[in-house]
Amino acid sequence: MRWKAVLWIAACAASAWGQGMTRGILSPPASQRPPGLKNVGIEQRLNEQIPPGLSFRDETGKPVRLGDYFGTKPIILDLAYYKCPMLCSEVLAGLTSALRSMKFDVGRDFEVLTVSFDARETPQDATETKAIYLKRYRRAGAQGGWHFLTGPQPSIHALTQAAGFQYQYDPKTGQFAHSTAIMVLTPQGKIAQYYYGMEFAPNDLRLALVQASQNKIGNVVDQILLYCYHYDPSLGKYNLIIFRVLRLAGLATILLLGAFMVLMFWRDAHPREQNGLNHHV
Repeated sequence: MRWKAVLWIAACAASAWGQGMTRGILSPPASQRPPGLKNVGIEQRLNEQIPPGLSFRDETGKPVRLGDYFGTKPIILDLAYYKCPMLCSEVLAGLTSALRSMKFDVGRDFEVLTVSFDARETPQDATETKAIYLKRYRRAGAQGGWHFLTGPQPSIHALTQAAGFQYQYDPKTGQFAHSTAIMVLTPQGKIAQYYYGMEFAPNDLRLALVQASQNKIGNVVDQILLYCYHYDPSLGKYNLIIFRVLRLAGLATILLLGAFMVLMFWRDAHPREQNGLNHHV
């Protein structure tokens, strides 16, 4: 395990030189948005508590509260609507692809909550959508770990407000204008990170879950990477912290040089044993 850790430190150091800094895209103020999109965007609410008492129904029609899913595992929260003709299905497809690329398992290591923000949708809609994405995910245990919820407008409004998820209904098309993002929550239901777009980097998502779980999942390599990388809210991804990478690389170099010197001193102090080993070979 130690040599794997050393290799990861070296990998961090090598990639640090090629890491560029780009500006993140955050939602502009409502006054600067197009007329039809004044109420559409993402307003980050990091560390905000998602209200545990909000009432919904799961895909079987069973009444649930969001707090039923809080407590022991980190959570990925995806706000969507099941009859969305474009963006929501793309986000779900991108999320499913990222989840399939990770070694962590839905249900065992973390939970996923997909919640409809269309109060007209029913548990039947949730059931049909769940069947599609569980079939794509193809892992045992996901049935009990990926939850598809529907609920009344007051609960939807309170949830989207807490998450900073802004959307707008268009009566002409009968559809919703909305942004695309998923959120990673702590086991207690607090917002830890946001990820934007329709595709999500599996490595970033893995680190987000490790960090949100307070290191209850993951391994020593994840701990090294979390030391090397820092989540940037403005970008919605992890960036290298170069001075930490260089510090770890320097420490690894000292350890390797020290081990080499100890080996050399031992060989000088035991020439006969070394010659005997060579003779037997």
